[in-house]
Amino acid sequence: MLYHELQPVDTYSLKLSTPFSDYDRQLLTLLYQPLTGPEAMGLFSTMLADVDVKESHEFTHYHLMNILTMPLKTIFQARISLEAIGLLRTFTRTVGDQRSFVYELLAPLDAKNFFQDPLLATFLFSKIGEQSYRDLRARFATGHPTTSGYAEISRTFMDVYTPVNSHAYELQNDQELSSRTRSTGIPFEQSLFDFNLLMSGLSEQMVPRAALAGISRELIAKLAFMYALNPLDMQKIIMIALDENLEVPEDRLRKAAKDFYKMNISKTPPKLEKTYHVEGVQQEYEGPKTKDRELVDYFESTSPREMLLHLTGKEPLPVDVQLAENLVNGHGLKMSVVNVLLQYILLRNDMKITTSFAQRIASHWALKEVDTAEKAMEIARQEHDQYTKWMSEGGKSSKGTRKPTREEPLPDWFYKKEEKKEPKKPTIPENKDDIDEKRKVDEKRKTLLAKLESMRNGVN
Repeated sequence: MLYHELQPVDTYSLKLSTPFSDYDRQLLTLLYQPLTGPEAMGLFSTMLADVDVKESHEFTHYHLMNILTMPLKTIFQARISLEAIGLLRTFTRTVGDQRSFVYELLAPLDAKNFFQDPLLATFLFSKIGEQSYRDLRARFATGHPTTSGYAEISRTFMDVYTPVNSHAYELQNDQELSSRTRSTGIPFEQSLFDFNLLMSGLSEQMVPRAALAGISRELIAKLAFMYALNPLDMQKIIMIALDENLEVPEDRLRKAAKDFYKMNISKTPPKLEKTYHVEGVQQEYEGPKTKDRELVDYFESTSPREMLLHLTGKEPLPVDVQLAENLVNGHGLKMSVVNVLLQYILLRNDMKITTSFAQRIASHWALKEVDTAEKAMEIARQEHDQYTKWMSEGGKSSKGTRKPTREEPLPDWFYKKEEKKEPKKPTIPENKDDIDEKRKVDEKRKTLLAKLESMRNGVN
């Protein structure tokens, strides 16, 4: 349901802003993971491992779905969490019907800058609690000897080095070199705060303009956002934070904002909640939510690996997962179309997947430009006789054609289409053998319906 944002066949490349050290990995695990959650950090770690080996390699998002065993929606939510926290920058380009991404992995803020950021520090505090927060601050506290009271006697470059000749030489600067780039912190839009209203309410006699000029506008906007303060509240806070030198140090401003929040808003520390939700594409179909429509929604929101797991009740074989990936990447089919194709083959072929048969149907559907689950279900109904012929051709041996085996029941969505056509056909009396065969088919259909119902419940 988020094809307008991301598709499994979309390709991506990875870019590393700077080599990651063990210290950076500690920061990611201890400071950032509580904020983003394990899914986002798992995505970041996977990208980091891939870029260490193949920085110029191009992947598809099906690779991430496979290695992380996550649906596409979870991967997308993890990605935007990394973007919001300042660990990932995303770039996209569309050429024709091909969309590609570049993901730039940013090194985390160091511990000092992390704990000085009011949003990050408060967010971490709300996630792990006071005692764990204090322990983490102590863990990253400096343990180096102080230089207070010492005089620096370090030599400068010119004290030690001198040029030995003056021959002119043109330095080669035509190649771009890599540089160390760290995260600049949370991508924050400070323009949402009304600074004009804030300034208009502060008298020059009470708060000199020089004092206001020394205050970071970003800090004011972040404190107002975190503590849900308006410009009038911030006016009072700035006046409280003003010291005897008519200055507003950042530490006093932070403390004044926290005290104001406790006194006037809540004694419970503020918490940040994720409010971004993936908006589904409005569907052309606006009728009642039928069983067929629920099944289509399931096909469109589930990866082939998950669909195989739900349908068979056990982890799919690696060869079947590889086949599904090949159908997506090699034949260019949508994930929902591959789900329909695999379910059709499984239920048509006694729960066995024949690779050559699947690839033949996939090639046919690719030529027909089948790009939705509805189209896949419709063409499966229309071309059923042709697919039956292809399957019998695949069963030939050197001794001749094998006698066709008894036909297995088809998926429930296939039968529903036929049921709508039955009133147009003349009624034909049924004999006992037909009744017995129909009873067997009905029993298998009921079993399949129960399995599909359990699949839907599991997804919801």
